[in-house]
Amino acid sequence: MLLFFALGLLVHFVFFASIFDIYFTSPLVHGMTPQFTPLPPPAKRLVLFVADGLRADALYGLDEDGNSSAPFIRNVIMHEGSWGVSHTRVPTESRPGHVALIAGFYEDVSAVAKGWKENPVEFDSLFNESKYTWSWGSPDILPMFAKGASGDHVYTYSYDAQREDFGAQDATKLDTWVFDKVKDFFDAARNNQSLFSKVNEEKIVFFLHLLGIDTNGHAHRPSSREYKDNIKKVDDGVKEIVSVFKHFYGDDGKTAFIFTSDHGMTDWGSHGAGHPSETLTPLVTWGAGIKFPEKVSAQQFDDKFLKEWKLENWKRRDVDQADIAPLMASLIGVPFPLNSVGTLPVDYLNNTGLFKAESMLTNAVQILEQFKVKMTQKKEVTLPFLFTPFKLLSDSQQLDILRKARSYIKQEKFDEVVSLCEELIDLALKGLSYYHTYDRFFLGISVASGFVGWTSYASLLILKSHSNFTRSSRKEVKKPHYLLLCSFVAIGVLVVCFLLIQVCPWTYYVYCLLPVPIWYAVLREYQVIQDLVASLLTFPPSHFVAHLLVFILGIEVLVLSFFYRYMLTAGLIVFAGWPFLTQPWTQAKITYLSWALFSLLLAVFPLMPVVGRKPDLSLVMGAGLLVLLLALAIVTVLTKRKITLVKEELLVLLLQVLSTVLSMYVVYSTHHSLLEKEGLPLMNQIVSWTTLASSLVVPLLSSTILFQRLSSILLSLMSTYLLLSTGYEALFPLVLSCLMFVWIHMEQETLHQPGVSCKQKLTSIQFTCNTDIAQLRLLDLDDVRRAFFLVFFLVTAFFGTGNIASINSFDLASVYCFLTVFSPFMMGALMMWKILIPFVLVMCAFEAVQITTQLSSKGLFLIVLVISDIMALHFFFLVKDSGSWLDIGTSISHYVIVMSMTIFLVFLNGLAQLLTTKKLQLCGKPKSHLL
Repeated sequence: MLLFFALGLLVHFVFFASIFDIYFTSPLVHGMTPQFTPLPPPAKRLVLFVADGLRADALYGLDEDGNSSAPFIRNVIMHEGSWGVSHTRVPTESRPGHVALIAGFYEDVSAVAKGWKENPVEFDSLFNESKYTWSWGSPDILPMFAKGASGDHVYTYSYDAQREDFGAQDATKLDTWVFDKVKDFFDAARNNQSLFSKVNEEKIVFFLHLLGIDTNGHAHRPSSREYKDNIKKVDDGVKEIVSVFKHFYGDDGKTAFIFTSDHGMTDWGSHGAGHPSETLTPLVTWGAGIKFPEKVSAQQFDDKFLKEWKLENWKRRDVDQADIAPLMASLIGVPFPLNSVGTLPVDYLNNTGLFKAESMLTNAVQILEQFKVKMTQKKEVTLPFLFTPFKLLSDSQQLDILRKARSYIKQEKFDEVVSLCEELIDLALKGLSYYHTYDRFFLGISVASGFVGWTSYASLLILKSHSNFTRSSRKEVKKPHYLLLCSFVAIGVLVVCFLLIQVCPWTYYVYCLLPVPIWYAVLREYQVIQDLVASLLTFPPSHFVAHLLVFILGIEVLVLSFFYRYMLTAGLIVFAGWPFLTQPWTQAKITYLSWALFSLLLAVFPLMPVVGRKPDLSLVMGAGLLVLLLALAIVTVLTKRKITLVKEELLVLLLQVLSTVLSMYVVYSTHHSLLEKEGLPLMNQIVSWTTLASSLVVPLLSSTILFQRLSSILLSLMSTYLLLSTGYEALFPLVLSCLMFVWIHMEQETLHQPGVSCKQKLTSIQFTCNTDIAQLRLLDLDDVRRAFFLVFFLVTAFFGTGNIASINSFDLASVYCFLTVFSPFMMGALMMWKILIPFVLVMCAFEAVQITTQLSSKGLFLIVLVISDIMALHFFFLVKDSGSWLDIGTSISHYVIVMSMTIFLVFLNGLAQLLTTKKLQLCGKPKSHLL
């Protein structure tokens, strides 16, 4: 069985990874020829300002008095340049945003494994194509473009990473540092002949990465005074830098300025998903080659921002984020980045029709080159009779469109050239997508067949080893026919040959070969399948259909809860009424009423707003006080049951109470310190990390008696959870744990053991690793309900704490008691532990349920895996890579969450067993409890 779980874990890792190979592999190709416009560019130099985390409405909007947070930028919009909204894509993170801006393509998800810092794949960029690039800003962003550049012509100047502190005195200093360094740079250039000659070259870029707005947004929210003041500081800084350039270059009219953002930010200070507040960013351009403001009487856009911003009379020109890279390349006359998929926004250019036509043609040829390379690569590794070319853009059609474009240029029909090139770009991009997703259906079918096979095998294993469903008709087990093995070996060989001929990557072998042994294992159990069919034929059809419909309904409720959290509320309300419909509830009124009460209390949490949107310290403090009252109640209960606690256990309880008090103090103290902009106190940080480290050790010092050990686990984990809480979610584990305690009693009641007192049993039952196998019973239909309850409680544990199935639901303020300096992996690990704490509480209660109902943990756990896998298969087919970016991001998140949950179940099961069964001794022999 251990081997089965190891193989199961491996299979689920493969299923988890498959989503990235099927939907989100790198779109980059290499081997294209650089393309540039054969006409002199309007600008010699380009200045790119990127205000990290700046929302479009925050820059363009006006305050209550009708004043702008960025008066200089607003003046540019009205009197000097062109403006619009840049539409970003998910994931709305800093690295993908900058790659789209500077390299012109949308980052694949493989970059997340590098923390969005290093280059997972090599790519070309505007900086690489420039003669020189000087950049100032964050150490998280600048190095990736310097490392990707060929030659030594990209210079970076970064501050220390420790400056990126969300609890710092003033995050605007990050931007002030950049502006000051740029001014110092030009002062130094006047006295350095070598540098002076470089900055007077053509085709050069100056990049200013401004991180202060993003840092203040995370720390204080975009609606805060700090965020708005930072925008004003950036506006003043941009004004100063523009003045520096004009003064240094004698106002020669050869400098182009671009001001934009990599991504926006939600109202609660996060980003990463596809909400409009994250995907709508500002774009303001002015200077050499840029069209002047254009007044219009009316404009048509899907949103209503123009009236809110009082900019309805100034023409708005929206672009996709990747379109900015070809715009910048066109302005300074460098080749378009080789991997760019952006379309040149000619409406921004103030130049001749010929220049616009030639630039668009260059853009079209550059994207067409990528299409040709991608098609050639796919054609070379596909059998000729299986290769299906992209029919909308054949070789003859390509030549025809290019010939027409050249003819129109000679005839000076420049508008027709632009339209024709836009059509060619659209077709080439569709063709790129076609070849990029060429194997998707084939891989999807392979993975789905593996999924179905694995679920079928796990189900058969449950019936064979852990139930009496087929035992009554079980005959002597026959060995599988030799022909079956030979058939599957032959299938495997054919698959390998097919993949070898097509020169497929090694991951294809994994996805395509995995179903072969899985389905062989399924068909080997043909005796079990025959018994199952025979048993089902004797089962009353109405009963079978009723059970099947209830099971399907339960699964669909779980799936729907990922889209609509209130489905969990509906489920918990049904749970509350379940005992009254199925059991003689008068025999255990208190237990049943407690179950109904706590089910209804827990049902409130999925209706609450997402965590972090409205932080409330008083609720965290209230949760802490309830934990202290709970500790007092535990002592009272144990005293009433005449259980004498030994000194060691009293010490453990006292330590947990002290830890809770310290956690409350640290939360309050840290909140006050950050409010005063004094940073995170070192002592608070030490206490927080100590509490976290001890939370998994202290419970092991308590008694292994079921009630005492579960209480000890709750008290220890609550101390850490308080440190990671910002509002009402601090109350959630308390309500959940109360329901879990009642659940344990409820499951005993359902066993129908007359004359046995549950309370007496629970005070005498001990968690132990070595359960007597002879006492274990086989699974029955009621155990499917127990497994479903576990999955339902695990899903509730995720969504009930205010999370939504999206990257942006995680609030960085949760980790401020531990660290405030930006560290994506450490912060991510802490937020992951916050999510897992309720999971651990549920799994520990599940351990107790298994022991008190004398169940095989392996059999019950297999049912849980089957339910989880059926959910995962739903989300596998629901993954999208088209439509709105909100839909795409959400569909990815759903699959990742449910697959992670399935994988984590194996680890959580082991952790729950460790926490419930192991006993550490401080010194000497353990003393016995006096009953």
